[in-house]
This record gives sequence, structure tokens and C-alpha cells, in this order.
Amino acid sequence: MHIDANLVVLYVFSVVVMIAIPGPVAVFVAGTGIVGGPKLALRAIAGTNAGSLVLIVLSMLVVQGLLSINETVFTLLKGGGALYIGYLGYQMLHDAGRAAATPVATHGSFTKGFVMSISNPKDIIFFASFFPQFLEITPQPTVSLGLLTVLWIVLDFATLMTVCLLVRRLVKPNVHRGMLRVSGVLLMLIALLGVGMAGRDLVSAGLPATMALQEPSTAL
Repeated sequence: MHIDANLVVLYVFSVVVMIAIPGPVAVFVAGTGIVGGPKLALRAIAGTNAGSLVLIVLSMLVVQGLLSINETVFTLLKGGGALYIGYLGYQMLHDAGRAAATPVATHGSFTKGFVMSISNPKDIIFFASFFPQFLEITPQPTVSLGLLTVLWIVLDFATLMTVCLLVRRLVKPNVHRGMLRVSGVLLMLIALLGVGMAGRDLVSAGLPATMALQEPSTAL
């Protein structure tokens, strides 16, 4: 089976850069690693990865015309996802504010990672626009999609775990709580931006309907 090595290299580079850029997932995983160490971070990464796989499947269904998403529902999901990211940010701030001797709860990291990943439906659009650019990695689109998905899983685990380990190794223990506070604040800012964008989209979607209702009276 022929594999386009140049496209593979470009895909790997693009994925690593996109995952490593400090977005909500990278910030969440780094904060989780600070709280509970590599084991907890690994569970969180497994959760975010599972969420990404669900979004990949949904995006491929959208591309193939087998699934359509109502714009209003999509916007509401974006707003809900942003609120959940804000909640996770608040939890990080709460954990950072505890006394040093107080153990931090380490349960539910897989679920939190999964919900965080899947609650960001904007990723459906990302995957739907990103994957088709690399379907020519092999002559068979189905094989290409399988290869791209496997590479995504491997790169997602490797990149996020590397980010987590680097944070724990390079940042001194006495700075960890400060880093956790920074992670919490970043997640809450990302959430605020997401809620604002969702609200703007809802208002924009309502404008055409309002104008349509006003047209008859204008004509009179």
C-alpha cells in the first residue's frame, strides 16, 4: 500500500502544534497533572482522547451528508460546553486554594476530560475541515481515515503527556499551586469567551427573523 510520506509528515507536524498550543484541553491536562501527577493526567488524556474520537466520527458523518446539526442547537451546545470549561477552571482554583496538607480529590479525571472534549462542538467543524485535507495519504479514503485517526490518538497521548511531564519537571514544586491558579484562570477566561461568542451567535441568528417580521409593517 502506497503512503504519501510528505503528507504524513505535514499531518504529524500540524497535529502536534495544534494539540500543544495552550487551549482548554492542554491547560486542563497540565493542571490535572499538577494536582495528581502523571497517573491522573493519563486518565484525563484518555478521556479527552475518547471525546475526540466521538467528534471525529460525528464530523465524518457531517462531511458525508449523513448527519446535519441545527444551528441553534449547535450554538447552545457551544455555550453549555463553555460553561463546563468554566466549572473545571473554578475547581482548579478551589484545589489551589486548599491548605498544602489537604489531599486533593483525584477521582473522575477520565469523565472530566471526556466531557470537556466532547462539550466543545466547534471541534466537529475543525475535524470536518482538517481531515479531508489529508485523505490522499493513501489511495483509499477509508484506509486514510483509519490511519489519520490512529495517528491522532498516538500524537494526542504523546503530546499532552509530554506537556504535562515538562510542566511538572521544569516548574518547581513550590510554584505548582501558582500554576494551578493560572490554569484555573485561563480555563475561566476561555469559558467566558466561549459564552460570549455563543451569545453573539444566538443574537445574530435571531436578527433575520426579527427583520422578516418587520418587513410587512415597513411595506405598509
